Amino acid sequence: MARLPFLPYVRKRLPQMLETLRELTLLESPSLEKEPMDHCCKFLAEKWLRHGTIAEIVWQKHRGNHLRVVWKPAEGPAKSQLLVLGHYDTVYPTGTLAKMPFRVSAGKAYGPGTFDMKAGIVQALFALEAIRELQAPVEKRLVFLWTSDEEIGSESSRKLIEEEAQRSDAVFVLEPSLGPRGLLKTSRKGVGEAQLIVHGRASHAGLAPEKGINAVHELAAQIGRLEKWNDFRRGVTINADIVSGGSRTNVIADRAQATLDLRAWRHSDMRTLEKRLHSLKPIHRGAKLEIHGGFNRPPLERKHSAALFASAKTIARELGFPLGEAAAGGGSDGNFTAALGIPTLDGLGAVGDGAHATHEHILINAMPQRAALLAALLTTS
Repeated sequence: MARLPFLPYVRKRLPQMLETLRELTLLESPSLEKEPMDHCCKFLAEKWLRHGTIAEIVWQKHRGNHLRVVWKPAEGPAKSQLLVLGHYDTVYPTGTLAKMPFRVSAGKAYGPGTFDMKAGIVQALFALEAIRELQAPVEKRLVFLWTSDEEIGSESSRKLIEEEAQRSDAVFVLEPSLGPRGLLKTSRKGVGEAQLIVHGRASHAGLAPEKGINAVHELAAQIGRLEKWNDFRRGVTINADIVSGGSRTNVIADRAQATLDLRAWRHSDMRTLEKRLHSLKPIHRGAKLEIHGGFNRPPLERKHSAALFASAKTIARELGFPLGEAAAGGGSDGNFTAALGIPTLDGLGAVGDGAHATHEHILINAMPQRAALLAALLTTS
């Protein structure tokens, strides 16, 4: 099968795709600002309702609301479901558009959140439109889940994501692709954050230094120890990225702390690193340690994405374009679904560059390809 005329259909709809992306980008949606987030969520709900779906706004007290969209095949009950997953929050505060406006130039669309990941949501919308308009055979219920807090850890959405994933045969994540060739992400590192707090004893640095226990010195020694745990060959990293301590130059510091970034490709390495971290002992006599936190996103291991990627690569070849894969050091909500053992394919969103940066943009002509690829995956998985 030539995957139905998905690609010709969405190519004709490219002007409408770009206009929808413009509208969505102009609705700024910073993770930490509930009112604009909810406004953006309502806009998305209205867009999806026009495509014959059931759109449910999942209310949140402190964060932006989430959006769960369901589309069921016209004939007969759906035997199971597929989950399309993504987020509509961005890292940019309200007002960013004033200095980083939505604009189109040289085949690229620029603006806050275009690449990560509003274009992915637009592509999914037009993939569903193509399925409906071309009356493509679909046996499974399609659930589209757009969350509001991925950029800040997915605290309010994780349970919802995991519950939906456990009802699904596969998960397709519309996070942006990797690099100019639009590589899909078939593995991701597990990601975590920990706090290392040192308690010492204050004393006068000139009159009685021997009576003090310097928390800064202890923290420095601990960071030196942690640095040796890095294993770049295995992809295990631990970095002290925020450090503070002490109060005055003539006072022996009685407290110091570091915030640590933790990453690993494998579940086994993740658990080993956490165990070592929580087993740390003081180096200086009298110092005391507190360790909090650990990994909050488990790794997405390739074994959970290999079969889906093989299907996607075959479909892309039939649609007339190459498709490759890559491993990504950052995490996404796909890490949660893969950790449950659900087949998960990530990086199906926009092709572009500059996530979280002033030059964030997407390649406009790649949007129909990605929408057609998703439509075909949803009708064959």
